Amino acid sequence: MLSIIVLSYKSKERLTVLRDKIDVVLVAASIPYELVIVDDGSLDGSFDIALSLEKKYDNVRAYELSRNYTSHYSILAGLKLVKGDCATVVPDDEQTPYENLVKVYREWQKGHKIIFSYRTQRTDPWLTKKFAQLFYKIISAISDFSYPSQGIDSFFIDREIIDILNEQIHPINTTTYTELLRLGFDPLYVPYVRLKSTVVKSRWTFKKKFKHAKDWFFSTSSFPIKLITYIGLTVSLLAFFIIIFYLYISIFGNNNYWKVYVKGWTSIILAISFFSGLILLSLGIISEYIYRIYEEVKNRPGYIIKKKPTDSLN
Repeated sequence: MLSIIVLSYKSKERLTVLRDKIDVVLVAASIPYELVIVDDGSLDGSFDIALSLEKKYDNVRAYELSRNYTSHYSILAGLKLVKGDCATVVPDDEQTPYENLVKVYREWQKGHKIIFSYRTQRTDPWLTKKFAQLFYKIISAISDFSYPSQGIDSFFIDREIIDILNEQIHPINTTTYTELLRLGFDPLYVPYVRLKSTVVKSRWTFKKKFKHAKDWFFSTSSFPIKLITYIGLTVSLLAFFIIIFYLYISIFGNNNYWKVYVKGWTSIILAISFFSGLILLSLGIISEYIYRIYEEVKNRPGYIIKKKPTDSLN
C-alpha cells in the first residue's frame, strides 16, 4: 500500500478535487493507497473538509497540527502516521502531476528505496530562479552530497526509510531532504514537468524561505564553522609574519629606505573595521550552530498533532 501525505494549508477549496483526481489515477493503475491529510494549522476550515473526507472514504485519514509549523515538519508528522509499505508527499497546489505517482511507484517496485522527483525547469521569476540555482550550487559545493540544479520537489520512500526517520531522526531545525540524502541508499532521481499552481497567492513567504534556507544550510554541512578555523589560521599566520617583518626592519632596517612613518589613523581604522567584522561574522556562524545545539538538548517536539474530536471520546 502507498501512503500519500497531503500537505494541507488553507486548502479547503482544493482537498476534495485533489482526492478525486488521485483516486482516478491510482485506481486505474491498480495501486492500493491511503491519504493522510496533515493540516498545517489552517484557520479557514480546511480541517473540517479533511474530516468530512475521512468520514466519507475508508482510505482517508485527517490530522491537524497545533499551529503552522511549515511543510517539512508537516511531512515528518505525516511520516509518523502512515501505515503503508511506502510513502510520498503531495502538496495541495496540484503542481505535481498525479501520473508521476504511478511512475515512481513502479520504480519502488523495482527495489529503489529512496526516489527523488525534481522539476526539469523552473517557471519562477528570473530573480527567484537565479537565487534558487545559486543556493543549490552553494549547498552542493559545501555538503557531502549534491542536489539537482532545479532542486528537489518531492520524495518517495520505502518502509525501511520511514522507520529510520521516525526512530532515529529528531525533527528539529532540519529538512526531510537533508536527512534522506544523508542516509545514502543510492537514491534515484526522476524528472517531471511541473504544472501551474492552483494557488493564486503563494503561502511560501520570504520569512519561511529564509528560515528553511538556514536550516538546510547549517544542517547540511559543517563547512561554515570549519571555514572560520581556516580563516583564523591564515590571518594569524599572516599577522605573525607581519610582526616579524616590522620587528626586523625597526631593529635592523634603514628608516630612510623603508619609510615607516605613522601619518594618521586611516590604516588603523581599516584594520580594526576589517577584523571586527570578521570576528562578528565568525561569532554569528558559531551562534547558529550553538542555537541548534540548544534547541536539540531541550528535546522539544518538532511538531504537535492535535487530538481529533473523536479521539477524546474513545
